[in-house]
Amino acid sequence: MSLVISDETLHAAHLTAAELKQELAILLFAQDRLTLVQAAALAGMRPLPFQHLLAGRGIGPHYDVPEFEQDLKTLSSHGPA
Repeated sequence: MSLVISDETLHAAHLTAAELKQELAILLFAQDRLTLVQAAALAGMRPLPFQHLLAGRGIGPHYDVPEFEQDLKTLSSHGPA
């Protein structure tokens, strides 16, 4: 899906396109609509820098048992480092 936001809207919001993507990702993560990895991808960032961005906004990680189990599955499917 593509979403077009006019340059005028970005200018009025005093945001670049990259900043808008980050703001949207932060909002969706804070509302628990996206996982950390999903939100980081939307923001165009790796998870750790995205976590730092969240921490700078006073937003803590939402990490529960199902996410931990999913991470374990993902890591085990990649084999030893």
